[in-house]
Amino acid sequence: MQSLSTGEKPRILAIDVLRGLSLFGIFLVNMFSFHSPYFYYNPYEWWKTSQDLTIFSWIDVFVQASFYPLFAMMFGFGVAMQYAKAREHGRSFIWTGIRRFTFLLLLGLIHAFFIWPGDILFNYAVCGFLLLLFLRFSGRMLLIVGLVLLFLPAVLLSVMLMLAAYSDPYNALYWTDIASVSQSIAAYGSGSYMEITTQRIHDWMNVNLVDGGFLIQNISIFPLLIIGAGAYKLNVIDKWTTHPKKTTFTFLVFFISGLLLKGVPHVLDRNNIAYMYVQDSIGGPILAISYAVLIVLLCTFQWPQKMLQPFAAAGKMSLTNYLMQSVIGTLIFYHYGLGYYGQITILTSIWICLTIFAVQVVVSNLWLDRFKRGPMESLWRTVTYGKGGK
Repeated sequence: MQSLSTGEKPRILAIDVLRGLSLFGIFLVNMFSFHSPYFYYNPYEWWKTSQDLTIFSWIDVFVQASFYPLFAMMFGFGVAMQYAKAREHGRSFIWTGIRRFTFLLLLGLIHAFFIWPGDILFNYAVCGFLLLLFLRFSGRMLLIVGLVLLFLPAVLLSVMLMLAAYSDPYNALYWTDIASVSQSIAAYGSGSYMEITTQRIHDWMNVNLVDGGFLIQNISIFPLLIIGAGAYKLNVIDKWTTHPKKTTFTFLVFFISGLLLKGVPHVLDRNNIAYMYVQDSIGGPILAISYAVLIVLLCTFQWPQKMLQPFAAAGKMSLTNYLMQSVIGTLIFYHYGLGYYGQITILTSIWICLTIFAVQVVVSNLWLDRFKRGPMESLWRTVTYGKGGK
């Protein structure tokens, strides 16, 4: 395999491909909550056939909680890149960032309340506001702060959950919320648009405010943004492309470590909340880093570049594609659309996901052949910089 010389092309390609493939991984997991009450059930109780359970286990280990960290790190990477460009031109990035994240925050609320309650844009916006306070730090400091904020609370909480599980095993089990499941099926499966909207708002409020999901997600997302910003300032991607042997070793270390941690519930107890937390909060980000290293490494070689190139367009239009995934997914499964909520297998949902994303890849490439940015990306940029702004 002939390696390309290091330079701008492999780095830029890797950034866009990472966004595109992480978008697909997120979509694959989000698909569960499009077609079933994923927020409220234990999947190992919900899915009954051996095929569904096997497929879910593979997704749980290789995809779940490993692609949103990757996307979050790339989000922080992109913010740091914009900050650096603003500094190069002698401009302050603070008010630019405030406008940028305000738009994302409002868009997230619209997305959550009127399309799909599993929105992540609102959380990214809140974390983005906080990131503005850290962008002046050095890359090394950002990386240290991010890693400490990510893993120290995760390790401490993991230990506490394990101790609690040891003292009271019954309360450490992950149970299905039958009442909420029934309510979701009734609304999304047979309700009117207004009834579904009411359920959407209820789900978002319940997960984020009542169950504390907003705080938990931000505690896990914010450090990832800091890590991504630190990676940009330290030129991590350039360094990975320069030393392929070291990069390969780095990939193997993170991949094996992440895989072992992600497999903890499947080896010990898949219904134990403590093991599930270790899997997602520690194993998930570590495996995500291994994916990032692998993609960057592949982007330094010629034939993988050609294979990965189409996914870069989907990454450049990640906001547009993310929102369209929600629109299409809910139109397929909610009652005001085709009404297939709660009626398909995991295998069928995977084929639907693959089909939709394949179409998005094709459309993204065709769109960017004619336009510089995706439609939502253009609107976001206009709101941030004004018409004709840079």
